[in-house]
Amino acid sequence: MGFFDSLMGNASEYNPSEMQNELQPILTGNERVEKAYKIFRDGFVFTNKRLILIDKQGMTGSKTEMISIPYKSITRFSRESAGTFDLDAELKIWLTGTHEPIVKRFNKQVNINEIYVVLSHYILG
Repeated sequence: MGFFDSLMGNASEYNPSEMQNELQPILTGNERVEKAYKIFRDGFVFTNKRLILIDKQGMTGSKTEMISIPYKSITRFSRESAGTFDLDAELKIWLTGTHEPIVKRFNKQVNINEIYVVLSHYILG
């Protein structure tokens, strides 16, 4: 992931086994990381049980908020692929009881279709 992409808010894929080790203290016994993405210091992780949003706060990033979203709370989702002049793709996720979606941007190196398949697999069964 390039520094410029990070500053622009674009996500890049992160090694799932490294994220598995990082998140081990909060994962359930049979929970495994399927896909992981980072946006500068922040990130989001798709496990076989939930979506985890990671928000590192402050200058040093030592304070971290983790939001756990069970897949059953996701009511719909959409993807917008990158175009010729639009260099990033977009993923939108709507949750039960909310009007505004969670929006994540991806640079062209990330295959947004993989993320869409992971969401489809866990949400649609």
